Amino acid sequence: MRQFHFLDAADRAQLFHREPADLSRDGSLEVLSHALGATLYIPATRESLAADVLRVASQGSTSCVICLEDAIPDSAVEYAVTHVAEELALLRGRADLPLIFVRVRTPDQPGRLAGLMGEAADVIDGFVLPKFSTVHGPEFLDAVGDCESRVGRRLMVMPVIETPEVMYRETRIDELLGQRALLAKYADRVLAVRIGATDMASVFALRRPRDLTIYDVRIIAGAVADVVNVLGRPGGHAVTGPVWEYFTAPDRLFKPQLRESPFVRSDDRELRARLLARDLDGLIREVLLDRANGLIGKTVIHPSHVPVVHALSVVSHEEYDDALGVLSAKEDGGGVARSSYRNKMNEANPHHAWAQQLLLRAEVFGVAAPDVTYVDLLAAATADEGAL
Repeated sequence: MRQFHFLDAADRAQLFHREPADLSRDGSLEVLSHALGATLYIPATRESLAADVLRVASQGSTSCVICLEDAIPDSAVEYAVTHVAEELALLRGRADLPLIFVRVRTPDQPGRLAGLMGEAADVIDGFVLPKFSTVHGPEFLDAVGDCESRVGRRLMVMPVIETPEVMYRETRIDELLGQRALLAKYADRVLAVRIGATDMASVFALRRPRDLTIYDVRIIAGAVADVVNVLGRPGGHAVTGPVWEYFTAPDRLFKPQLRESPFVRSDDRELRARLLARDLDGLIREVLLDRANGLIGKTVIHPSHVPVVHALSVVSHEEYDDALGVLSAKEDGGGVARSSYRNKMNEANPHHAWAQQLLLRAEVFGVAAPDVTYVDLLAAATADEGAL
């Protein structure tokens, strides 16, 4: 598994100062949490589920979630469990798979899937645990532990923080502290914590408009900040960005959020037009705000979102140079110095943790060549399959 594997060697050599590393599904949680990238949710009732997984993997997806919960109607659950087992079993032995997770509804479903799939259950890398709470979380975590014993390999978990207890101010901190204590007992299995922004909004009968980011909806932004503060601080868990749920743009109320200046060539202007038509300028802004607020990766619901998130995840040469400078200065005893790009100061002590995290992202997504921009990376990522 490797980010941007679909590019040929010549393109990668031109685009990257340091190419993305090869990844193993049995790698460390720290590295794999960064490798999630744009995690694509796929309804469990999709007719050609196995083919869909292979198709999105060939286009660059490195993680997907087969959803047995809110993505399918209640009446289809029994069919969907059997269907998922049959379809995922077809993928056994493939070397070109993304990380595959199943979002379950009930604690019995991991065991049921393992029983239906037999030895083929080893294609599943883990489970997404919906509406995670201190009350119901232990049932799900224990069920995954039992399933892991049956499958015979590590099964990772990604709890989704989305319940009213986290949204209500009077119960939020106690609930998050309880979740932190609970997850600490299963730290060797928790890959990342996901944020269920849609369910969070539903607590207050809200839906984030397409013209705004999740950070403009202050009641949700406050909850996201507290999740990062309690669960995502250094030494805790990776916290992933909430879902972006739009993929076409009707008439706009506000101006596009994507400036024209980075799109200087005629081909670039065509790319910008496609981004705006798909309403992806809002996604670009939200991904940047996710990162600024300490979140890693993104939940997405359409293949066109994947190259956008992944192109933004490549570390720029300037960031990489700054991080190396910070780490070098730290080894020499600290202090402050002007960056080699001569446009900012780098402080060895306060920027040290940032530099370490950035190098993890650089390992997974690579480092862009000095003259390569996000526009170049996105153009290359979408050139063949026409995803935009």
